[in-house]
Order: sequence, then structure tokens, then C-alpha cells
Amino acid sequence: MNKQQGQKIACVCRECRRETKHEIITEATLNGTFYDSGYSIDWTNENQIIRCLGCEAFSFRKVSGSEHDWVQTGENEWEYDASVEIFPNPREGRQPLADASILQDKIQRIYEESLQALNDTQPVLCGIGIRAIIETVCKDKSAIGGDLYHKINSLVRLGVLTQDGANILHKLRTLGNDAAHEVKPHSLQELGLAFDVVDHLLLGVYILPEHAKRTFK
Repeated sequence: MNKQQGQKIACVCRECRRETKHEIITEATLNGTFYDSGYSIDWTNENQIIRCLGCEAFSFRKVSGSEHDWVQTGENEWEYDASVEIFPNPREGRQPLADASILQDKIQRIYEESLQALNDTQPVLCGIGIRAIIETVCKDKSAIGGDLYHKINSLVRLGVLTQDGANILHKLRTLGNDAAHEVKPHSLQELGLAFDVVDHLLLGVYILPEHAKRTFK
């Protein structure tokens, strides 16, 4: 039996259209060493067939990483931050917000282009677009600060965001930084979850207030 066969994992299901519990049906793991400029890097590829425990749809999951993908999360705590790909892509054909037309022209354009990058499997462009959406919202709401970090915090003081919402945007800000400055592609699952947050942001800041304004005149 493979070491992870039968293990339960969280994964976005293309049929359920949300994150559900999946079971690893079988797995084939490849290991190797990559040599570069006199240094060696150990890598691992986990190739898995998984099944949704809700609708029972099958998918293929590939987890790729190396010894450099361990990220320190605490004083003596480390987390394996490998790249995860799901086939078929559960985010393919993702639809925009139903009332995206309510958004201001500039925000709507960036939102639609970023969504297209996600659907076209262009992770670097999508990551940059997510950051651009956040920056545009900050500018539109007259957030104060010398950089995006302080502007996001300013949205809390302005009553546009809760502190929990700001904490999530800081994670997206970091994601956008990696895409823009280090040309780092994030996994489609990470970008899909990031877009869930963007949708929630635009819904709360623009779309729902506009509906309320039209309804409760």
C-alpha cells in the first residue's frame, strides 16, 4: 500500500464547485536530485488519483516540491509549501461575479482580465492581477499610506474592511508581490482560493452596498 493511499485531503472539486474532502485512491512517488552550480537539491513529485467523498468524481493530483519548499511558520515550526496541481483544472471556466457590471470600469476591467488569466492557466499574470485589484480598491477608497501594507490597514480605519478582512488581504498582497517581483507562479488551487477572497471583497465593498442603495431608497 502506498504511504498516502486512503488518506483524506481537502481539495477543490470540479463537480461540487467548492473545496471538499477527497480520498487518495492510489499514488506513485518520484524522487531525485537536481544539480546546479555545484549544489544539489532533492525533489519529490507525488502523483495521485483522488476521489471526491461527496460526488465521487475522480481527479489527478500532482504535488511537486523540493527541500527548499519548507517554510518556517514559527520558532520551531516548518510547513511544506509544495506546488499542487489538479487535473482537470477545477477552476477552469470560473464565472465572474453575477453583478460584476456594477463595479467601476477600472476595477471591472482588472477583475475580468485577472479572471481570464486564471481560466487560461497563467498563474503569474493572475497573481499580479490580484494585487492590482487590491491596489485599485485602496485608491478608490482613498486609503492612506506609503505602501500597500499601510493602505490595507487604512481601509480598516475607514470602515471599509474588518481586521480579519485586512489580514486576508495581506496574504494576497504577499502573493501578488511574489508574482510581480520574483515571477513566482502560485498553484491554481492557491489562486482559486485567492479569487474567492477577491470576490468576497468586491461583493462587500461595492455590489451589496449598491443593491442596498437601490432597494432601500
